[in-house]
Amino acid sequence: MIDQRDPVRLLGDDELEGSAVVANCAMNRERQLAGVNSYARELGFDPVDVLTTRPEGAAWLDLCCGTGRALIQAAAHLRPAETTLVGVDLVDAFDPVPATPYAPQLVCASVATWTPARAFDLITCVHGLHYVGDKLAVLTRAANWLTDTGRLVADLDLHSIRLPDGRPAGRRLTARLRAAGFSYDARRHRISRTGPGDVRLPYAFLGADDRAGPNYTGQPAVHSYYAETD
Repeated sequence: MIDQRDPVRLLGDDELEGSAVVANCAMNRERQLAGVNSYARELGFDPVDVLTTRPEGAAWLDLCCGTGRALIQAAAHLRPAETTLVGVDLVDAFDPVPATPYAPQLVCASVATWTPARAFDLITCVHGLHYVGDKLAVLTRAANWLTDTGRLVADLDLHSIRLPDGRPAGRRLTARLRAAGFSYDARRHRISRTGPGDVRLPYAFLGADDRAGPNYTGQPAVHSYYAETD
């Protein structure tokens, strides 16, 4: 249970997804593929460059894709018959998708429950985990969706992952993520891994606090609470 000396109202995934903080999130709505407000700037690389170095049939999955604009723009730079582009977002506010056989597939669904039918060479989540309840579950599930040389890159604020008494999970969690095959860049608040894995982390999700206030981005975000299971 959460320490009652500092009571926090925790929400499950269904309640959280109806929260104004989550539903009205604009962090990734207008982001372009390249330029000032772009995926290339946030990720530190251009997704198109990654995909063009992969064999025929390369695939990119963008979780919490917002309008899907970056995927739509990427399709114009790739050989469509050799590339699969998929975006998933909780809000059905996608940009118009060109009516071509190889246009990106944009899916309105929760990243907490959605599961793909294939593996991906690149999986991204640009600032989306800030608004997810069980952030660790999304990461561990996504690790299973990578190809053998696939790359997962996501923004993750470890300060937002809390223990029952409200303290950040801290260095212990960081060490466990690294032991499970993830890399974490604390300065950029970025987590990544290469290659798939059946990842198990010793944390049980308790619920999320949508009243946590702004995180390092300056935007209101969600704190996720976990109990250690060993």
